[in-house]
Amino acid sequence: MNELKGLIDCHTHTYFSPDSEADPVQMIKRAIELGLEAYAITDHCECNRWFDMDYYKAEPNEHDTYNFGRDFDRSLNKITEMKEIYGDKINLICGIELGQATHDFEIADKAVEDKRLDFIIGSMHELPKRPDFCFIKYENYSDSEIDKLLEDYFLELLKLCKWGKFDVLGHLTYTLRYIEGEYGLKIDLSKYDDIIEECFKTIVQKSRGIEVNTSGLRQKYGKPFPDFKYIKLYRNLGGEIISLGSDAHRVDDLGKGVAECGELVKKAGFNYLAYFKKHKPEFVKID
Repeated sequence: MNELKGLIDCHTHTYFSPDSEADPVQMIKRAIELGLEAYAITDHCECNRWFDMDYYKAEPNEHDTYNFGRDFDRSLNKITEMKEIYGDKINLICGIELGQATHDFEIADKAVEDKRLDFIIGSMHELPKRPDFCFIKYENYSDSEIDKLLEDYFLELLKLCKWGKFDVLGHLTYTLRYIEGEYGLKIDLSKYDDIIEECFKTIVQKSRGIEVNTSGLRQKYGKPFPDFKYIKLYRNLGGEIISLGSDAHRVDDLGKGVAECGELVKKAGFNYLAYFKKHKPEFVKID
């Protein structure tokens, strides 16, 4: 098929992530079928729930999953094995989506030092002592409370960027998947532009990249994370490293939106996409 020849998908999940049942072998075979230039498996690694529930003395609930340290090891072992098998057929990248590094820097530092890793996405799915943004009941929040929530989110991202031990910053506007996409609440993100700009300046100085996460295109939100305005801002501030990721949790979603977002980043002034091998960016020209 080769319908995505010359493009990349560097954010995907398999059954080593608690919200996916995708077989990594089937994901790899689909990536080969699509003709991707590079393909990364980046299973969830949530630093604030690295150990089991007893370690945190946590009460069980319907949302939280623990033991990410165990699944981190299993995922990396499997991808490393698959690189040996499929390495002559596709540029397979061993990655993780590192969530909430700011909640436990000791665990985060331990995870990023693993020699099996090629690539790390730095993400923020929840704030300290709050649930994941996907589980918040926004209808119970006033406008001022949502404003404060978003301010806290971007300040936590800034803290993450200052730590900086990742390769690309994941889905900058993740919160809008739920606040705007699921709840239909319109947000003026310009209120937080000063913090976002500081995030970008920080990662540009550290030679880190950003991810354009295409999942919003197939969800109610209807736009990537982030959208064109912030892709262009990163470019204008000197950003040179940009990655694309479908955030696929099932085989059928792999590669979706990367062609459209490839055009979007080109419009923003980028001529190359980046993927990583042993944390070193490799560049692919956007046709």
